[in-house]
Formats: sequence, structure tokens, C-alpha cells
Amino acid sequence: MIGASMENYAEQFVSEQQVIIQLAVALLLGALTGLQRGWAAREQKSGERVAGMRTYALVGLLGGIATLLSLKVTAWVLPSTLLAVCIAAVIAYRARMLQMGNYSITGIIGLLLTFSFGALAVAVDITIAATAAVITTIILDNKNEIHSALNRLQEHELDAALKLLLISVVMLPLLPNEDMGLGGMLNPYKIWWMVVLIASISFAGYFAMRVGGTEKGILFTSLFAGLASSTALTLHFSRLARQTPQISALLSSGILLACGTMYLRILLYCAMITPTLLGYLVAPLLVMTLVLYFPALLIWRTYRNGTRVEQPTLNNNPLDLKSALLLGALLTVILLLASVLQQWLGNAGIYVLAAVSGITDVDAITLSLARMSQSGLESRTVLIGIIIASSVNNLMKAGMAVSIGGRAMLLRVALPIVLSLLAGLAVMLPMYSA
Repeated sequence: MIGASMENYAEQFVSEQQVIIQLAVALLLGALTGLQRGWAAREQKSGERVAGMRTYALVGLLGGIATLLSLKVTAWVLPSTLLAVCIAAVIAYRARMLQMGNYSITGIIGLLLTFSFGALAVAVDITIAATAAVITTIILDNKNEIHSALNRLQEHELDAALKLLLISVVMLPLLPNEDMGLGGMLNPYKIWWMVVLIASISFAGYFAMRVGGTEKGILFTSLFAGLASSTALTLHFSRLARQTPQISALLSSGILLACGTMYLRILLYCAMITPTLLGYLVAPLLVMTLVLYFPALLIWRTYRNGTRVEQPTLNNNPLDLKSALLLGALLTVILLLASVLQQWLGNAGIYVLAAVSGITDVDAITLSLARMSQSGLESRTVLIGIIIASSVNNLMKAGMAVSIGGRAMLLRVALPIVLSLLAGLAVMLPMYSA
């Protein structure tokens, strides 16, 4: 009896301690939001602010207590208290609106969220409540930055962001996640997920260049262009080199940096789709990257003179839905062709397809081979296919640079690309023969 009584007492004590901690967190989360709101209105006189740090802290505590009473007394306490807070906030902010002509409802939303944080801390989870409170406070504190970013946002960029949400948040969950077609190679969900992956990386690369601006020059632009379209940058810089020969060396450096970054992009794709491939891919691709980066940085350090170039417009719309659909179709065709060619010609069929695909695009064949590795294709075959596709793609860009940019590009661009290919083969061959 005594043991059971002590056990009950211990459980009650632990429960009470937990409640005290939850209420304390509710109070502190309210104080956190109130700290930001009070700081933003620090120049206003006392009484002019509808709610400051003390009010927000008490509203957070009120949310926790109302939730506790709803759990212990009646479920109506929480909604009734929330309604009361809402009414009080509306009355106070309406009076302030009439007096100062401020029509913002951010303060009302902030108070209601603070009440909800207190309720979350008691009824759901302290971590979730704290995370929501911190994110809310950051949003409230960055009003000017958010408005400034919104003013700088162009219409086609907003359109691209909405399309990215459409193909990822809306369309992706609707697709069946099951193997179909020849040899079970076609999985609609996984194919579309790869489309979303490419679109997201290109989208991020576009805005990284957009934010960096032209003042970062060729070096910054080229690194991020490799995430979006190294081919487009090669075309742009080659034309610019013919028009302005005095900065041809710097433009050559930029082309090499973009081509090297393409290999890092391939590693990123494989890490996100089939991490087991990295053991085969990391060494040769990193060597090929370094062989391109080293002469690029050497040229840049030798010829830099403070010259700035216009940032290349890789795509007026960083995410064209039509292009995404075409890419999905291309992935499907490559998967089917790869399956057929492998059955007819063995691994040689994969290599032929990789070479042909690499002429125009390296992403589709990379993602296709990574997908096939999940269905039994040997990792070393995937490695050789990716090396072939990426090498052919870079050789095409070298030819483009020389033919458009002139013979000066031959030593500065074409030679390092060829050396990069040879270095990759030198690293890959012992791995393949092992």
C-alpha cells in the first residue's frame, strides 16, 4: 500500500512539474514575440502601443492556461478564451486604426498566434510551439527585408516560383509510386520527382546569380551558372569573347568554372537519388572538377583587372513548365531506350545512349542511370555512362567556345577540358578493372 501510494505521489509530482514547465514555456514564447513587437514600437510612448512585451507574454500564458482548463474542466474554455482575445484585439486595433490610419492586421494575427503557441506548448508539443514562435518572430522582425525582396521580385520570377510549387506540392503527390512499363523501369512518381529535382536546383542557381548581381563578376556568376546551365553560359561568354577580346581570358576562366561545377551538380543528383553511387563517382568527378578549376582560377588571377561583365540571362523564366514536361518525356524515353539497348547490346548499349544524350543534355541521362542503378544496373556501368555523357557534353561546349569565341579559346578552354577527360579516365580505369 505504501509503495503504491509513493508511486502515485511520484507520478503526480512529475505531472505537476511537466505542467509548470509547459506554462513557463508558453510565457517565454509569448515574451519572445512580444520582445520583437515591443522593440519595433520602442519609440512610441507608453499607452500608444496596443500590445507590448508584457501583453504578449501574458497572452502566451493565457493560451497555456486556457488549454489546461479545457483538458481538466470543459472543452469550451479554450475556444471561448480565444474568442475573447480576438474581440479585445479587434477593438483595440480598430481604435488605433481610427487614430493613426494604420490598417495593418499584423498585430492582431501576432496576438492570436501567441495565444496558439501557449496552447501548443501545453496540449501538443513544446518543440513544435517553440519552432513556430521563433519562425513567426523572424518573419515579424524582417518586415523591411521581406517588402524589399517583394519589390525586387519580377513577374516572371513569381510565375516560376508558383510553377515550381505546382509541379512539386500539387502534382507530385498525385502520381502513382509504382513500377510500370518495360522491365518495370517506369515509375511516374520517381520520374516526376527527378524533374522537380532538376527544376529546384536550376531555380536555386538562378536566384543565387540574381541576388549576387554583376558586382561579383565572372567568378561568382560562372560558379552558379554551373548549377543552372553551363551550356547557356558557354554560349553567352563565347559570344562576348568575340565582341570584347580584351576580356577573353576572364571569360574563358568563367566557362571552365561553369563546366567544372556541372560535375558537382551530377554528384548532387546522385547523392539525392542513389547515395551508394557516390563511392564510385566521387573520385573521378572531383578530379575532373579540379582539373578544370585549377586553370580557371589561374587564368582569373593572372588576367583579372577589375573588369565586370553583364550577368548572363540564362533563362527569362527560371522554371518554364513546358520545359519541365519535355524533360519528363525525355527521361521516360531514355529509360525505355536504356532498357532496350541493354537487353540487345549489354552495357555497350548504355554507353552509346550516354554518348548520344550527352551531346545536348547531361542531366537526363545522369538521372536515368541513377534511377536504373536502383533496379540492378551495375554501379561501374553507371559510372562509365555518366563519365561518357558529361565528357561528350563538355567537349561539345569546348567546340562551341572555339568556334564562336575564336582560337584564343583553344588553349584556355578546349585543352583543360580534354585534360579533364583524360584525368577522369585515368582515375576511373583502375576502379573499373578492380
